[in-house]
Amino acid sequence: MKSNVVIPVFVTHMGCPFKCIFCDQGKISGQNEKMTAEIMTAEIERHLATVKSGTHIEIGFYGGSFTGISEKLQFELLDKANYYLDRGKIQGIRLSTRPDLINEHVIGYLKKYGVGIVELGIQSLDEAVLLKSFRGYSPADAIKAMEMISSSGIRLGTQTMIGLPEDTLEKDILTARTISRYHPEAVRIYPTLVVKGTLLEDMYKKGTYKPLSLSEAVEISAQLLEIYKSNDINVIRIGLQPTADLNENSEVAAGPFHPAFRHLVESRLMLKKILNSLEKLDPAPGKYLTITSPDNNLSDISGHKRENIIYLKKKYGFGRIAIKHDANIDKIKIEL
Repeated sequence: MKSNVVIPVFVTHMGCPFKCIFCDQGKISGQNEKMTAEIMTAEIERHLATVKSGTHIEIGFYGGSFTGISEKLQFELLDKANYYLDRGKIQGIRLSTRPDLINEHVIGYLKKYGVGIVELGIQSLDEAVLLKSFRGYSPADAIKAMEMISSSGIRLGTQTMIGLPEDTLEKDILTARTISRYHPEAVRIYPTLVVKGTLLEDMYKKGTYKPLSLSEAVEISAQLLEIYKSNDINVIRIGLQPTADLNENSEVAAGPFHPAFRHLVESRLMLKKILNSLEKLDPAPGKYLTITSPDNNLSDISGHKRENIIYLKKKYGFGRIAIKHDANIDKIKIEL
């Protein structure tokens, strides 16, 4: 199976017309240097020197609203990325931007430079959540942008957040179901963290904002992951990637931070599947439980620090729980 590598080019905070309450992209990305074509070239060459032959390589513009920066700089950076694309040194270009910074003109030049996927920082499709977060666009703006990208031939990606002010589980589910109708190629789910120095930290200190607990964030994310999986949509990230700045002991003042957040979510979803299967059987104290999976995801079945195994033994009193891998089956099998 061919491996994939995205060379990140951080246009930190560039092109962002608003200061969202939760955002400090320098701390989130671990990058604060203003991007130029020269810096970008050096970063690309550094990464290419370490990538194995046969790897699918993309250049990704992250950390800001790419289509909101000056067109002059956009064209310089896109031209440099296209140089590597035309010569076969990379196989794709992707970028992230805001829904209100997408229009027919923008889509036209993105296609010209060979951009293959645009990730929209949607965050939520609820009016109250967007207003309270100072996002500066409406749910209708986000839906229009998804429609335009989907119909243009450029592939769609989305980034959403849970736990923002005014957010609820029901709103998160509605957002996920609406996004699923446009069948994005890639989805990211981020739990809201209170990053130091943001407006959200001020709200947290004043007691006007309460972040999700880790357990709440895992539960909501598991339900959203199930929605996307049921629609064959690839969730490429759940939770922010830890950086030197962004970890629970430095720049995160509060919120559901965990370095293995996705593992917690996948494990919670797996536990739900196991419990649903057991409802159809006759679990009783002392019985042996065997769980066989077609995927090599045994750690997700076991759970973080074996928490799923511990929970199942405590709930049902199983004498033993065995977890196996069998590539010849097509779905998880639960046997007593």
